[in-house]
Amino acid sequence: MDNKTIKHLKELEAESIYVLREVAAQFERPVILFSGGKDSIVITYLAYKAFYPAKIPFPLLHIDTGHNFEETIQYRDELAKKLGAELIVGSVQESMDRGYLDMELLRFSTAGSVDDGKSTLIGRLLYDSKSIFEDQLEAVEAASKSRGNEEVNLALLTDGLRAEREQGITIDVAYRYFATPKRKFIIADTPGHIQYTRNMVTGASTADLSIILIDARHGVLEQTVRHSYISSLLGIPHILVAINKMDLVDFSEDVYNKIIADYKKMSETLNIKNVVFIPISAKDGDNVVNKSEKTPWYDGPTLLNYLETVPVGHKTVSDFFRFPVQYVIRPISSQFPDYRGYAGRVSGGIIRPGDKIRVLPSGTESTIKSIDFVEEHLEEAYSPMSVTLTLNDDIDISRGDTIVKADEKQPSIEQDITLDVCWFNERPAAVRNKYVIRQATFETQGLIRSINYRRNINTLEKEEGVSVLKMNDIAEITIHTANPLVYDPYQANKVTGSLIFIDPDTNETVGAGLIKK
Repeated sequence: MDNKTIKHLKELEAESIYVLREVAAQFERPVILFSGGKDSIVITYLAYKAFYPAKIPFPLLHIDTGHNFEETIQYRDELAKKLGAELIVGSVQESMDRGYLDMELLRFSTAGSVDDGKSTLIGRLLYDSKSIFEDQLEAVEAASKSRGNEEVNLALLTDGLRAEREQGITIDVAYRYFATPKRKFIIADTPGHIQYTRNMVTGASTADLSIILIDARHGVLEQTVRHSYISSLLGIPHILVAINKMDLVDFSEDVYNKIIADYKKMSETLNIKNVVFIPISAKDGDNVVNKSEKTPWYDGPTLLNYLETVPVGHKTVSDFFRFPVQYVIRPISSQFPDYRGYAGRVSGGIIRPGDKIRVLPSGTESTIKSIDFVEEHLEEAYSPMSVTLTLNDDIDISRGDTIVKADEKQPSIEQDITLDVCWFNERPAAVRNKYVIRQATFETQGLIRSINYRRNINTLEKEEGVSVLKMNDIAEITIHTANPLVYDPYQANKVTGSLIFIDPDTNETVGAGLIKK
């Protein structure tokens, strides 16, 4: 064998080391999840090799479940000491004792135009709620000084990619997690630039609330309308309009009221019902966490107070049972000679053993024999549980089929479907263009049959007679699929009512669709 040939394991090791170095170069605070098992030990030693003779530039993070062998804990501590690695230990039991695991979770996204201050707002939230580590703050302070900032640039807390810091804009969706004594939060900090509308859609798609930022100096802009419209299409139940940079308009009540009037006029056609307006200065913290003395004319909640009290748990899936089949489990072993289970995630309703079900699109019927999760047999399953169903009859079911209750309202089964679409790709969409259509676990070929109208983002009027959709266009279209689609309207069920368009040549996701009826 040629001595210059790298053997397979050495090649894998080289690739792993390359990836670890890229992580260190691109991200500010990565960690190695360390359990003391073989996988985490291997990746830790790979990191040791990647950065030797320097120390591993990111910590080991061990979430202690309380079910570890003493030898594991001893080895963990000795390894960290041997490698000179920082070790962070989190305790599940301590979190339970504090009631952290039982707290409500609010998912929210931020959106707005470029430089409206989204990242600064989130940085202010984290800073004023004392949800950042001292070393994080020190790193941000150092980065701010190196860029010549007179004050600490809190936006740097959320711009995770160094490329984002260098450009001073948010490119990708940055997810941040924090908690107060009242609630847990997951933030999706989405890009403001029109070029990254697809990222905004991704970040907002699972949100309970959307924060729309408006620069008080500029008022309602095209991106304000675009993001509000997308939030409306996605069915986000709560909109918080944060009118930012009030310090640059001398905290003018007149400016604030005018923006409210302009936004309400715009939103009348968007079916946005629950809208709250708050005047803030993210840079200085006015009305973000603490009440500002500079807005005596405002008697509403601070932004954090509203986030802590807004109702959560809105209905994202229907009351009717929906179960897109993800995988067919066939062990074919002596212990399970005849086992056939249908694995997936419940996307609506409740299922129990004995319930009569129907498999769509075939229409074949049976009853639930068991609901399995590892070694347990559950009494019921509901959204968003991932379980395995077994049936009393041996019937033909494949990935992409949908299991529903036979005695409940049935989803539609059609090949011609009308939907709202947000186009993501630089390659325009046109009538007769063919794409891969993916909905839940189902995938088929499809084409655009017609472009019914495009929504003018500036006027919100319907533009008919449109032949192509360009990047970031929002429109109503009708598609025809090669195989029938089992679906509900998006407003009834977000899982079965949404789909994506994939370019068959590049495998890129080029559009997102929300089924209307």
